[in-house]
Amino acid sequence: MPNGFVDIQFNGWMGTDFTADRLTAEQVLEITGQIMRLGTIAYCPTVITGPEEDYRTNLAAIAHAMHDRDLGRHILGIHLEGPFISPEDGARGAHPKAHVRVPDPERLDRYQDWADGAICLLTVAPEVPGAEALIRHAVRRGITVSIGHHLAGDDDLRRAVDAGATLITHFGNGIPNQIHRHENPLWWLLACDRLTALCITDGHHLPADLITVALRAKGLEHFAVTSDASPLGGMPPGEYTVFGSLPVVVEPSGRISSPTSKSLAGSHACMAECMNHLASLGLLTEAELWRVGRDNPLRAIGKADFDLEQLGGPQWHLSGTRFTASAVRA
Repeated sequence: MPNGFVDIQFNGWMGTDFTADRLTAEQVLEITGQIMRLGTIAYCPTVITGPEEDYRTNLAAIAHAMHDRDLGRHILGIHLEGPFISPEDGARGAHPKAHVRVPDPERLDRYQDWADGAICLLTVAPEVPGAEALIRHAVRRGITVSIGHHLAGDDDLRRAVDAGATLITHFGNGIPNQIHRHENPLWWLLACDRLTALCITDGHHLPADLITVALRAKGLEHFAVTSDASPLGGMPPGEYTVFGSLPVVVEPSGRISSPTSKSLAGSHACMAECMNHLASLGLLTEAELWRVGRDNPLRAIGKADFDLEQLGGPQWHLSGTRFTASAVRA
């Protein structure tokens, strides 16, 4: 029986932010244990755009947590979602503009050194000068590259894919709220059969019709679910501050938005909640749901052969339209 989901974009949980100042390995491991019990059996802690000094501390802290004898094996590697993204409003989303950086292979190498080689996924805006060279460099170093937080045109996207990009970070998000009905990146990204779409199926980031279209365009092979869980995931409704100084609101529905940036600010959901919403749409069988919520995320970062069975943990199965946990296996 399948034993859980795989999340390759997870920014934090219950008030702990993987990009915040002075992150510790102990905090990372605490979160790992929490989400494992919620159905996320393996994941990529995600560090977004932030100060250089925090990168040095936090990348090292996550790398250190990966060596933990018990929980470290649940951490697949680090997803670096920034700082090589668009600085423009709308495309940038909730990422702080002050810390956006131009694509720079040497800077990426420095980050990888701080992470002890643990960075396995990098999100890049293809239209920013230097992006193509950065993508080629990252791929040579064994890092999977995803397109995200961008304002790329068709030619930019084509060059990024030719350079080695294989994923789309939170497809349908990370772009301005208002776009041209024809001249926008969504159509090219959907049509490209060399890109896998990572989709946040929490019920807030994408309407059901768009999820349906993405599944039909991409097929099971190139569609994967991510939670994009915010550091406020699991927290009660209210007003908070994230990413240093960004005010956000957690609504009773679980929607997290910023009145300042006029954008969503991550998800309130873990993978099980995202998979439950997707299951409720009636688009996929249980076997297909496991494929997009477990197998495809692993394959997306080059870990298709990773043995999840050796991780143990609760066993999850679909009951009606909801995934539930059964007996805990040692």
